[in-house]
Amino acid sequence: MTVAITRIGETKDQLGESPCWDADAQAVCWIDALAGTLWRLVPGSGTPERHAIPGPVGSIAPCRSEAVVVALRNSFARYDFASRSLEVIAAVPIDHPDVRLNDGKCDAAGNFVAGTMHMNRAPGERVLGGLYRLRPDRNVEQLADDIGFANGPCFSPDARTLYLADSLERTIWAYDYDPRGPLRNKRVFTRTGRFDSGPDGATVDEKGFLWTVLTRAAKLARFASDGSLERLVDVPATYPTSLCFGGPRFEQLYLTTISRSTRLEGSLPDDGGLFLVEGLPAAGRAPHRFADR
Repeated sequence: MTVAITRIGETKDQLGESPCWDADAQAVCWIDALAGTLWRLVPGSGTPERHAIPGPVGSIAPCRSEAVVVALRNSFARYDFASRSLEVIAAVPIDHPDVRLNDGKCDAAGNFVAGTMHMNRAPGERVLGGLYRLRPDRNVEQLADDIGFANGPCFSPDARTLYLADSLERTIWAYDYDPRGPLRNKRVFTRTGRFDSGPDGATVDEKGFLWTVLTRAAKLARFASDGSLERLVDVPATYPTSLCFGGPRFEQLYLTTISRSTRLEGSLPDDGGLFLVEGLPAAGRAPHRFADR
């Protein structure tokens, strides 16, 4: 089966990020992290819904209600699609101009796990921030304090392993994961320096393979559960960023891209667009949702 990648629609994000599938609405949601735009599109319906939230935005994930949980600069919020309202529900205990929340994903127990990015960090400077878990009761706990640029959190099919990238280290880590306890047994899952790129957004398919975006290499990589490379897929965009499974049977991937971020500028006409990836070797799984009800 040949993998095919096509652009969907005409949206053009500065920094497209954090696609997620809304199984109830049968829609793909994603953000322009710099512009503070939240998109929701029912495939085949034409123009996507456009919603405004304060930028920069780190990530979103679906809720059990008609909403998404949102990682803002240093707080978590809930955006309600029906009322178009944003409610800040918890703060992260860090306030520094070079540190903000970045990528996040929900676990099987309904928690939202999101990490920070520490920008402009000097060599040897201590990392500020780390990895945080927002519980449904709106309490926040810190899970790690040694991740400088968190990306691609995702979980194994049995929900017992958390994968988390530190993009600047060009490493994807694996941890033993308990939704009610601390992270344990941190270990290297794989390193991506050989591709001359850090890993960005990631997801896991139903067979337990991890897909990640290699932003600076313009590729998708699929790794087996032992960290070995299974395949590389070229992407028709200069700088892809993140991906999620979607569709009625989760047989498709949705992929976001950059047109012009704070550090990177694309050179292709479709940069900043949303892409559909088809012809995959395995389907994905329904996304975990934040337990807001």
